[in-house]
Amino acid sequence: MEPHEITEILDRPASRELLARDLTRLAYVAEDGTPRNVPIAFSWNGSQLVMCTPPNAPKLRALRANPAVALTIDTEVHPPRILLIRGRAELDHVDGIPDEFLEANTTYEMTAEQRVTWEAEVRSLYRDGMVRVVVTPTWAKLIDFETTLPSAVEELVRQREGREHG
Repeated sequence: MEPHEITEILDRPASRELLARDLTRLAYVAEDGTPRNVPIAFSWNGSQLVMCTPPNAPKLRALRANPAVALTIDTEVHPPRILLIRGRAELDHVDGIPDEFLEANTTYEMTAEQRVTWEAEVRSLYRDGMVRVVVTPTWAKLIDFETTLPSAVEELVRQREGREHG
């Protein structure tokens, strides 16, 4: 997929709404060769998705061995809106707490007092820093069930239209 095609998809209003959410599902291949899919908070900086994780997270060993990832950001309503993204994970160890981690968790409903307590807990827990998992999209697809459908459903629609007009 060409970069301009990815940009066009990610710039659509529905995609921008999904990229403003706080949770994605990160799919990768574990060290034992089996698939994994984990929910993880993320931040979108306009060109990359940034997720943060503890330096001892098992997914980091797997991502070092095979950095290919797929991400899903979706809604819980019908019809769902789904943003599918593929890319490669780049790992960056950071001393302290990355700004993206704090930003990714701003949509959770917390009072100002709860936020202060949460940040203090985060800072004491992640004393050895965190790892930023940075994904630059190399492929993207928006499925909104109005203007776009899953590819298998698009194929069925074309087949049906061929039968009706053939």
